[in-house]
Parts: sequence; structure tokens; C-alpha cells
Amino acid sequence: MNNKNFLKDVYNDFFGIEKIEKENEKLAEELNIKDDYPIIELKKDLEKNEFDEDRDMLNEEELKKIKDDQMANFYEKLEKLYISEESKNTVKKIIEYMRKYNEKIEKKYIPFNMCIYSDNKDTVYSLAEIITDASIFFGYVKRGEEVEVSLYDFEKIEQLDEIYTSNNSIILLRDFESIISQDQNFKDRFYHRLQEKITKNEKEYLTIITAKNKEIIDHAFDKNTEIKDAIFNFEIESINPDVQDVYQEILNILKEENKLTNKFEIGLLDYISTTYPNTVLSYPEYRDRLCEKILFNKVNEITEKDIPEYEKEKSIDEIFEELNSLVGLEKVKKVLQDLVSLIELKNKTKDDLKIKNTNLHMVFLGNPGTGKTTVARIIAQILYNLKYIKQNKLIEVSSKDLVAEYVGQTGPKTMAVIEKALGGVLFIDEAYSLASGFGQGNSYNEEAIATLIQAMENYRDNLVVIFAGYTKEMQAFLNANSGIVSRIGYTLEFEDYTVEQLLQIFESMMKKSGFEITKEALEEVKKVINEYKDTKNFGNARFVRNVYEKSIIKHASNTKGKKGKKILKTISKKDISVENLLKM
Repeated sequence: MNNKNFLKDVYNDFFGIEKIEKENEKLAEELNIKDDYPIIELKKDLEKNEFDEDRDMLNEEELKKIKDDQMANFYEKLEKLYISEESKNTVKKIIEYMRKYNEKIEKKYIPFNMCIYSDNKDTVYSLAEIITDASIFFGYVKRGEEVEVSLYDFEKIEQLDEIYTSNNSIILLRDFESIISQDQNFKDRFYHRLQEKITKNEKEYLTIITAKNKEIIDHAFDKNTEIKDAIFNFEIESINPDVQDVYQEILNILKEENKLTNKFEIGLLDYISTTYPNTVLSYPEYRDRLCEKILFNKVNEITEKDIPEYEKEKSIDEIFEELNSLVGLEKVKKVLQDLVSLIELKNKTKDDLKIKNTNLHMVFLGNPGTGKTTVARIIAQILYNLKYIKQNKLIEVSSKDLVAEYVGQTGPKTMAVIEKALGGVLFIDEAYSLASGFGQGNSYNEEAIATLIQAMENYRDNLVVIFAGYTKEMQAFLNANSGIVSRIGYTLEFEDYTVEQLLQIFESMMKKSGFEITKEALEEVKKVINEYKDTKNFGNARFVRNVYEKSIIKHASNTKGKKGKKILKTISKKDISVENLLKM
């Protein structure tokens, strides 16, 4: 039964946004709720939700007083949430309907099973708690316990039967995004069982599903119309608090166990005023991360020295200046220049030119030490500057971070990495490892790849995935699944450095460290590079860094006991070390 079609006009009127303001004024008048309306503490037995058992002991006026106080309590909690007025009013309507049903003013029972999605975890859980408390207080569900379950911990369908028992009445299923990463058979069985639980025994249970965004819910229920019809979707529109509210809350958290200096408090306000208006994090994430940075290893007193440093956002010209300062990579630089020109054209013309959204999922091909990770970091900066991604972040992982040890855990593990990277760039190094055993019964690797493919499609506007690895081995990875290839927009090949380029990289490393290097020393390094260059798995810039680090150690040993600044700062031929370098 589609509850949302019951008395459609009544339902639309009940949840109609255009009448909310007027009806709220009427509701406030009916409940006699004023700014100074007192909230009394309920009796302990009423706090335990034993309302029905005690109502016979109270007269009508006392009952109304208790209900009014609790309504005011619910409303006061709602007003403290950073959500839109529209969201608050919708929840108020639901609570009022529960009360009217309790008082037999409303005859139709509407099962308020719902999905709540928001990126603000504090808001989601506070809102779920308010609805739960109201449902139990007004007897809208049977008397029972609230149970909260993360679907990341959900390993078998039968767990639903364990959750929906006579002891539980409010079922909070959080982290719904983990279900869509499961295989199709698991999802089909889960949705079928969930549908049974939601549509049967309507007055027995209230199910609340939470997820980070609307796309997750839409994707999950796209082909499950019966569940979709049985559930109300509430998009909780988060409202960011202003700078002063953020400042005061963070200040109060820090003051709980620490003494703050005046200079710190002034500096903290400057920091928040600069960083908070530009953050892409939800408010709870911003608050928690900032507090963690400040409180890290702090005891008792916090001073202005504990305020984190923040970077000035780089311009495109500054980012490309950094890219162009890298040795070699001419083809890569040209591709990125062209890509930026295309994105800038699209941004400037907006909808005037019919340019399709650029597919920015990439494959990096090349041997170790050819600059793949460095370029990936620069790409993250470029895309953030152009507002193509929401956060200037690069999440670096390898296959071991995606594949689990036990059946059923790889999908959720891969999905957790994907969620961490949302809004930025996910860089998967040595991605060819995922092709190991593909098509030969290695279901773990197959599951990881399937989850990645699905995420590349579902979050194509909120995630850029870069697969990187050796050129030859990456071909096996790309051939393992046609879904990968069809979703790749750019393939960048990182060529091995020439001997002269490697020598230039070595000299640059030394100069950045403040050293001078003699011509004889450079000739010795050139000889070392030529000797090792054709060995298996030659590390390019990694090899050069290895020689650089060993040479500094050798130099320190050679200059022990010497004091002349010129000698201490000069790398000579005898300092160049190849000790413990392996030939393969």
C-alpha cells in the first residue's frame, strides 16, 4: 500500500510548504507555546514512556500540561539544530500528527518510516532521536527499545530478523551506503526482506534509514518502488552556523579541560574567520578536525602557538609554475594544459556551448619514480582551483587498502575508502595488483573492482579516480574488466627520465638542501646512473633520491671533526655513495 497516496489532498495540505508558516502560528496558539514557556521535568515513570499506565491517574488538564511541555521540549531541541526552517516545520508536522493520533483526533495511521540524508552527522542523529522520542512518548509505536545498527557491520540477511523483534520498536539503520556496495544477489535479498519488515506490522515498528546524500537513497531504491512508496524521504537541509557561533562552540569545547590564553582566543577567531567560510567540510567535520589539531598532545594550557597554520589557495598560474618546475614530463604537462583550457572554456561559457561534462577518471602508466604521485597531487590542486572537485585532497591507497581477508568484507572496505575520497581525488597506486586472479575465482579482487566501477559511475560528479602502475602490468588490469576502460577519460604515460634529467634532479635535491656540488661529484653521479639505469625495476627519481640520501650520510662521515663552512656545505666526489644499492 502506498501511504503517500492516501487522501492525497489531505497529505499535500498536511506537508504543504506554502501553508507551513500559517499553520505553525495556529499550532503555537493551540499549544500556548511562548518564548518563556516553562519546560518541566516529567515524572520518572513518564520518562520511561509508561504514559498509558499513568494517564488514568491524571486529569485532563494534567495530561494536556504534560503533553504541551513535551511538545515544547521537542520543539526546543529542533530549534537548536542547524537545519532549514522547512526541515524543522516538516518534523513538527509529523510530531503533531502523532499527538493528534494519540488523542484520536486523527483516525488514519500513517507509518512514518523514513529516510534521512544529510552530510551533517550530528544533525541526522539528533533528528532521529527527536522523532524516536516523540514516537514512543505518544505511543505511535508499540512499547519497546530503540536499536541502532551500522550496515557496515551487516554480514547476513538474517540479521534483519534479529533486529525486528518484539523487544525493539524503533529501528535506526545507518550507513546505508554500505549496502549498495554489496553484490546484486545480496542487495536483492536485503531489499526483499526489508520490504517485508516495513510493509507488515505497520504499528509495530518505525524504521529510520540514514545516508550521507540523496544519490545513495535514489540509487538504492531505484528499482524497488514498493519500498520507495512505503518510505518518506526527508532531505535535511543543513545550515552552516555563522562564524561567531562556530567560534563560541569551539571555544567552549577547548575550555572544558584547558586554560586558554587571551592571544590564543583572539588568534582562534582570526583563524576561524579565514578558514570556516571557505571550507567544504560539514560543520561537525570542521569543528572536530580543528579541535583535534589544537588539542593534539596538549596539556592544561593552550597558547597562540597551537593555532594551526593554513595555506593560501594557489592560483592556476602558481600551480602550473610548480608543475613546470618538475624535470621532464613534457607530454603530461601538455595534456594537463589542454585539459585546464577545456574546463575553463566550459566554466566561462556555462550553458552557451553544449560541451559534455569532462570525464576525468585517469590511468597513469609508467615505471617507478617517474612522478605519478607528484602529478596526482598537482591535479587535485588544479581541479579544486577550477571548482571541479569540492576539496583539495588526494587519498592515496593500494590494493591492500581495498581488498579484505574475509568473504563479504571487501565491498564495504572499498566503499569506506571511496567515501573518504568523495569530493576529491582517489589515487590507487600499483592498481594492477587488483587484476591478480581476476576471472579465476578471486572474488575478493573482482568485488573491489566492481565496487570501484559502480562508484565511478554513481559519484562521477563528486570523485576523480586515478589508477596508476607499471605500463606492462597495467594492461592486464585494464583488460580484466571492460567497465574500467569505458570509464577512463585520460591516459597519461610517464616516460623514464634520461640520464641528463636524472642528473638535474639530483643537483636540484642537493641545492634545495643548501649544498653545493663539485663537477667531479656530478660526473661520478652520472657514472652511477649509467651503471644502474638498465637494471630491472630501476627507480628513476627514486633511485636518484636513494643516491642523494646515501651521499649525504657519507658526506657527514667524511667531514666529521671539520669546521669550515665551505667544506661542510660542499659535496665532493668521495661523498658519492652507492653502498647497498641493489642491481636486479
